[in-house]
Amino acid sequence: MEALDILEKEKEISKETLFEAIENSLITACKNHFGKSDNIKVEIDRESCDFLCYAEKEIVEEVEDDCLQITLEDAVKIKSDAELGEIIHVEIKSKEFGRIATQNAKNVILQKIREEERSVIYNQYFEKEKDVVTGIVQRYLGRNISINLGKADGILNESEQVKSETFKPTERIKVYILEVKNTPKGPRILVSRTHPELVKRLFEAEVTEIKDGTVEIMSIAREAGSRTKMAVRSMNPNVDAVGACVGLNGARVNSIVEELRGEKIDIINWDDNPGNLIQNALSPAKIVAVFADPDEKTAKVVVPDYQLSLAIGKEGQNARLAARLTGYKIDIKSETQAKDAPGFRYEDYEDEYEEYEEGEYEEEYSGEEETGEYSEEEYREEGYDGEYEETEFDREDPE
Repeated sequence: MEALDILEKEKEISKETLFEAIENSLITACKNHFGKSDNIKVEIDRESCDFLCYAEKEIVEEVEDDCLQITLEDAVKIKSDAELGEIIHVEIKSKEFGRIATQNAKNVILQKIREEERSVIYNQYFEKEKDVVTGIVQRYLGRNISINLGKADGILNESEQVKSETFKPTERIKVYILEVKNTPKGPRILVSRTHPELVKRLFEAEVTEIKDGTVEIMSIAREAGSRTKMAVRSMNPNVDAVGACVGLNGARVNSIVEELRGEKIDIINWDDNPGNLIQNALSPAKIVAVFADPDEKTAKVVVPDYQLSLAIGKEGQNARLAARLTGYKIDIKSETQAKDAPGFRYEDYEDEYEEYEEGEYEEEYSGEEETGEYSEEEYREEGYDGEYEETEFDREDPE
């Protein structure tokens, strides 16, 4: 009973499962010893651990099968009022089993313990799939790394490693569990250091506002080891989403940057207006104008001449991450280039303004007022999705 209690605590295998394993092992031993086990029954007292192993035999005049039948003469010795045709329980002494039968019984118990242990570990880590855990670097397996996650080992494949990172054995690192597979050799756990969700989960653990739902991470784009861009929005008007993620003197974001070995993290405000969102996504570059097409998911961006290289970024990284973050294909030109490029000038959109002026705008104000407000919905409907500000437009000159 003590051994069962220890197994239950250490390996989290229920006592009931172990009792069933012992019962099965005794039935297996009987099958090895007698050649049959169809009529063998095993009962174990769950409180005292006493067990009884018996065979159900039919009382007959002439025995044809020793395993299934017994003579009346022998039956009377066990039960004084035994009668022909009755089923009697004949106790089996397990101590009489041979060495091979006993060995097989032992193997059945051990096999069941191993299976249950694997099952427990698999279930435990399957629940943690798509989550972040802390592991200890063990050793390099070729180009892959074995990481001890506690009760199981995870594999960090070369494709999921950040090229700039090197690890030493016994080093503690945080990893994202990609997948947990159940194999005959036990659970196989694949982990990652490059997945964008790793950054998301680290922020959820570090920033209480994200954990309780006050601040929501809307989109994330990552180039592992170099830079991450993350768009956040606040559900509470009194809470600054970016400020909550950065923390006092950058304390919150710095702890995540440290865990990611110096990877730069840009946090921007999410905006439902694509024009504003693209402008935020291209920060720190200043933007002159954004012409976004929500249907085609394309955007044309004009920046000052001296800001062009900053907007595009080193090897196009800033523009690439902004495109991934917003889901828009972004074309960036400087003011000088934009003068001669179709689609980058306000003049290219004049027809849309004129259509509006002749239609709804004129009807709404009946020509009585000289100026009128141009609402955000109408502004979007006309196909122009740049930055919107609630201003008054002169009817004579919509530009």
